[in-house]
Amino acid sequence: MADITDIKSILYTEKTLGLQEEGVIVVQTSPKVTKNQLKAIFKEYFGVNPVKVNSLRQSGKVKRFRGKEGKRPDFKKFYVKLPEGAHIESLSA
Repeated sequence: MADITDIKSILYTEKTLGLQEEGVIVVQTSPKVTKNQLKAIFKEYFGVNPVKVNSLRQSGKVKRFRGKEGKRPDFKKFYVKLPEGAHIESLSA
């Protein structure tokens, strides 16, 4: 079962801030989380039932540091559409 600790962060970029005005939040999670698990997390911890959830897997970048090659971890990104008028307390200004 997924837990609130599976959510790594809420992404804040120019694109995601524009989406937040339309009621869409972009959440970065561990790759094992599913759409239904994320819906359950939002319902249980935030008290909001998402209208729509889209997901994508993003592979980590391959980076070089001092001649050694490494890879950043893979993650999953979710676009969560909230109902009209709903907001999450941690995002309220």
